[in-house]
Amino acid sequence: MANEAMNVLVLNCGSSSLRFQIVRTGLSEIEKDADQRLARGYIERIGSQALISLSVGDQARGKRAEPLRDHRAALDYVLRWIVSEDAGIAGVRSLADIHAVGHRVVHGGEKFSKSVLIDDSVLSQIEDTIELAPLHNPANLKGILTARELLGAGVPQAAVFDTAFHATMPDVAYLYALPYQLYRRHRLRRYGFHGTSHRYVAYRYRKLTGKSRERTNIVSLHLGNGCSACAIKGGDSVDTSMGLTPLEGLVMGTRCGDVDASVVEFIHHKEGMSLAEIDVLLNKQSGLLGLSGLTHDMRDLLDEEREHQDRRARLAVEIFCSRARKYVGAYLAEMGGADAVTFAGGIGENSPDVRARIARGLEWMGLKLDARKNAQMTAGREGEISAPKSRLKAYVIATDEELLIARDTVRTVQHAPRRW
Repeated sequence: MANEAMNVLVLNCGSSSLRFQIVRTGLSEIEKDADQRLARGYIERIGSQALISLSVGDQARGKRAEPLRDHRAALDYVLRWIVSEDAGIAGVRSLADIHAVGHRVVHGGEKFSKSVLIDDSVLSQIEDTIELAPLHNPANLKGILTARELLGAGVPQAAVFDTAFHATMPDVAYLYALPYQLYRRHRLRRYGFHGTSHRYVAYRYRKLTGKSRERTNIVSLHLGNGCSACAIKGGDSVDTSMGLTPLEGLVMGTRCGDVDASVVEFIHHKEGMSLAEIDVLLNKQSGLLGLSGLTHDMRDLLDEEREHQDRRARLAVEIFCSRARKYVGAYLAEMGGADAVTFAGGIGENSPDVRARIARGLEWMGLKLDARKNAQMTAGREGEISAPKSRLKAYVIATDEELLIARDTVRTVQHAPRRW
């Protein structure tokens, strides 16, 4: 199907979830930003009574529950629905109309600096990185193997790695100040994540501003349940806040972000918790949830603060914004300045209040938001929110990792060079 539009099934498999989209795209569609999202859906609680949400185009087809024992059963359900009359997806009448599959793979280690077609060698190398992402890569592999089983080996599959965009970080950014032999023996270093989102944001920034890749100098903030900052200089990632795992960096929904490593030993001694229990505490019981004692949802915390003046809700929000502001300042210093700060992710795209709080105090660096533009920029809208005389610009950009995965899948299948 050289140079023709393709129907790409995009899969993002979690430990007990499966997110999918069908995107129709090709090299000419990519050039014109004319990709079509044909369908999408989400399955959670795989292994029990799974909850399923399905949409065709922009039309929701309702929610339902089905007993799905594993990822194979979940993907089989999705594929049967895709070709059903109930779905009625334009241009997809049989599984033969699925031309390729693109997979989100969380960790590529040092082996993968770009998206690749999947073969047995690639599968083996992804397996080798399981120790670096034991919660994520096994689920990603399940998705790949299940798609190969159900669709056949003749359907090409591509792996798009969260870590790949950060492969351009210099050693001064990715090395920890630990004995160097730990890096040489175990590749113990910072890898960074959310790379697919940061890369897409950098691309959209260029589209919005007309800048070339080489003149793209921004600090990108991906703020959602997971959060990360990325310093992008000359179009490349030169530093990012997440590290060996997604735990490092910004305050997140349930992750603590940066913390003194000796906290682990202190909690073990004082609370009698095992290493595994402390890992759960840091990853799933901390962040906004741990600080507030209420919820990990930023929308609910802002409501609590506004309606009930809840002190801990306010504290959680302020610490979240303070940590993000600190990283913006650090990266601007490290890069020797930048042209813009971008906001993406569920919080970054939809919370004018959070964006305003992060920007507050950065006026001396030249960043000043336009209050009216900032307030209006929600619900998938994107554009500039900085004041006319602001030296450092600010943009809201709606990230679209699934679209980028679909585009990379087309490029790898059709052997086209990546130009962004």
